[in-house]
Amino acid sequence: MTDLMFRYATRSDLPAIVALLADDEKGKTREQLTDPLPECYYRAFDHMESVSSDTLPNKYLLAICDAEIVGCLQLTLIPGLSRQGRLRAQIEGVRVSSHHRGKKIGEALILRAIDISRDLGASLVQFTTDKSRKDAHRFYERLGFVASHEGMKRDI
Repeated sequence: MTDLMFRYATRSDLPAIVALLADDEKGKTREQLTDPLPECYYRAFDHMESVSSDTLPNKYLLAICDAEIVGCLQLTLIPGLSRQGRLRAQIEGVRVSSHHRGKKIGEALILRAIDISRDLGASLVQFTTDKSRKDAHRFYERLGFVASHEGMKRDI
């Protein structure tokens, strides 16, 4: 897609982001897409912005095509001590509009997030993906990701 552009989200983008998050088998049971949008999304976005910086972002990266938000992901850079203090990038909430899937938007979005992460000094990109998302697993493997760890989560 030659006309695809990327930018970080602003608060005014939240309805479109939540719509993307809900435009998914798992997301439609997890998200609350109403008008107006529940305040919890604005609080979460404001918190992300408050802990984010130019060198350690915790931001939503958007894919824009013809002035429409067609994809998103959350990119967080995490400093740590393991692996000799390597900076790592965490990717979450990857979504592409169901109307725009199959156009390599997801691939371009992931590759842009990797480029940003590398430019900021990260040497590892990680994410989790639900075990039931077999198509997503093939997609990530095609991009060079390896299922090297078993992830676990616990609601608290």
